[in-house]
Amino acid sequence: MSDLYAQPLECLETQTGDNPAGTVIWMHGLGADATDFEPIVPMLELAQPLRFVFPNAPVRPITINGGMEMRGWYDIDPSAPLSGTEDINAAAQAVAAIVEGETANGVATTDICLAGFSQGGVVALQLGLGFASPLRGIMALSTYLHDTEHVAERLSFASIDTPIFMAHGLSDPMIPITRAITSREALTQLNYQVEWHEYAMGHQVCPEEISHIAQWLNHIYQR
Repeated sequence: MSDLYAQPLECLETQTGDNPAGTVIWMHGLGADATDFEPIVPMLELAQPLRFVFPNAPVRPITINGGMEMRGWYDIDPSAPLSGTEDINAAAQAVAAIVEGETANGVATTDICLAGFSQGGVVALQLGLGFASPLRGIMALSTYLHDTEHVAERLSFASIDTPIFMAHGLSDPMIPITRAITSREALTQLNYQVEWHEYAMGHQVCPEEISHIAQWLNHIYQR
């Protein structure tokens, strides 16, 4: 595992009520931190109380940003699109340790949802699709599937029934929507059930999307 992931990830934790129906582990995007999506939680009209865990990515130099140091799950080098593979795998292992921590506290893996925005979504898909036990769902926001050509080699049979929520901005300047559509098509060809949404926005989250996220969470966590 990368030295950046030698220590357990720092996490921000919150829950919307007593006896939560499950845990959502939500990874932020490049240059953000664990506080990025916490303010969205009160905006979600949830039918069941849920626990939310927001991990912090390590600080690292980012090639595409001139080597500037910021929080990132992996480096992005435009000249070598697959160069982040090792750190994406290391990030997935680090988040898997959070999943294990939840299960040690009595939360079944089938009650755990992985979520992520941008880079965080790449990690959520990487871990969720290859996880050895079934999960409740995967939420992939403004993101893409890493190395789509070899995704079939990384899949776990346990993940085939895991519902996937994908959402993207039509005018996203950071990750073109075509890249997300290619990822969605790769997943549907492998028989994954993908709920797809697109919005008139850039690389961000909009109120309509927050409403759809809540509806999807309510659907997968209905008792």
